[in-house]
Amino acid sequence: MSDPVSTMDGGLYAARQKIYPRDINGRFQRLRTLAAWVLLGIYYLGPWLRFGGRQAVLFDLPARKFHIFGLTLWPQDFYFLTWLLVIAALSLFFFTALAGRLFCGYACPQTVWTETFLWMERLVEGNRSQQMKLAKAPWTADKILRKSAKQGLWLAFSLWTGFTFVGYFTPITELARLIAHLDTGPWETFWVLFYGGATYVNAGFMREQVCKYMCPYARFQSAMFDRDTLIITYEEVRGEPRGARAKGVDHKARGLGDCVDCTLCVQVCPTGIDIREGLQYECIACAACIDACDHVMDRVGYPRGLIRYDTQHGLEGRPKRVLRPRTLIYATLLLGLLTGFLYTITHRNFVAVDVLRDRNALYRERPDGAIENVYNVKILNKDGAAHEFRVVGSGLPGLVLDYAGPTVWVGPGEVQAVPVRIRVPRGALAGGADIEVGIEAADRPELKASGKARFIAPSG
Repeated sequence: MSDPVSTMDGGLYAARQKIYPRDINGRFQRLRTLAAWVLLGIYYLGPWLRFGGRQAVLFDLPARKFHIFGLTLWPQDFYFLTWLLVIAALSLFFFTALAGRLFCGYACPQTVWTETFLWMERLVEGNRSQQMKLAKAPWTADKILRKSAKQGLWLAFSLWTGFTFVGYFTPITELARLIAHLDTGPWETFWVLFYGGATYVNAGFMREQVCKYMCPYARFQSAMFDRDTLIITYEEVRGEPRGARAKGVDHKARGLGDCVDCTLCVQVCPTGIDIREGLQYECIACAACIDACDHVMDRVGYPRGLIRYDTQHGLEGRPKRVLRPRTLIYATLLLGLLTGFLYTITHRNFVAVDVLRDRNALYRERPDGAIENVYNVKILNKDGAAHEFRVVGSGLPGLVLDYAGPTVWVGPGEVQAVPVRIRVPRGALAGGADIEVGIEAADRPELKASGKARFIAPSG
């Protein structure tokens, strides 16, 4: 066994060799391109869409309101975010068990932005062989011009990415005006540069290293795979032994498999692996190797599918099982969570109430003998229109509730605190009991909410 220290001038680790993925055309590459256009279109156009006279998607942190088209979420709706994260995690488990790393190959932001940067690199420096030749060439005016143009495109695109990201939190038209006048605040400036810089470094330089060394998904994906998971496979029985041959030669008679050892499957791989060595954690299931191999098989007149999507059981000639306990459990849980989420968010209450008892005094005895407690009732109106609210109470015999005015006006998206005095006749209770304080809109009785509070009285 060779000494790892001697691999590179006394160093423990080999230097990274830059990967130049070869461009390929095929059905899976067209799907990836379509997915990239759709996802990038949603991201870059999202903050420019208008709905109801405002930005359609805006996470307004200072106002503590999240606008998503006609839906407005408040801090009290934070559990919806947790719910969405659980759905996203379960979706990842489901699709991984079903079809491997489809998310990585077609929808992961790292993959989508890396492909975009690779496209710009090919636009300026040419195809794979031209890029490799340029990298080895001495620094000339042409090389400096091409490298500078590429970096300029990357920087401009990265800054636009950071600008778009901040545009989801600061109205993007206002942000554009501030940038044009060089008048952005420290936080806007920081996040534009930070997110733009992260895009520039991750997609422009680190690329496959993020997938190999930084992404935790590659490390635990094996726990979600089984022998019925759809993965990218190389049919070793059919392909080996591999070797070059002239077109039209009977390779079977020469003892060769269908693999012509052209290495195109390695050249197109964005992570630089050889799929013929078996499934590896670095594989992101982009299917570029399938397109490349099918193209070669067509040229030499062999059947397609030497490299294909298949399962371990499929390679062994056994039946493929899509519906199995693991996928059925994931699908059932996912369907239940999605149904519950959609029902809850479409039937959520647009008003809320928070009842806080005044702790400065346990209770007060009035001249008429009644026992009085004071509360601070906070009314939250999450509706898009203002409402007049009545405050009511129940839970004790003879309970009387007083506050300023017959109704309380609360504007859209506002919180109004109301001092409320509640009294009961002496002797109605001893010690303490729970009461219920509620609110209801005078113009829309269906808008109502209630909260519990503790009423304190003398124990004797």
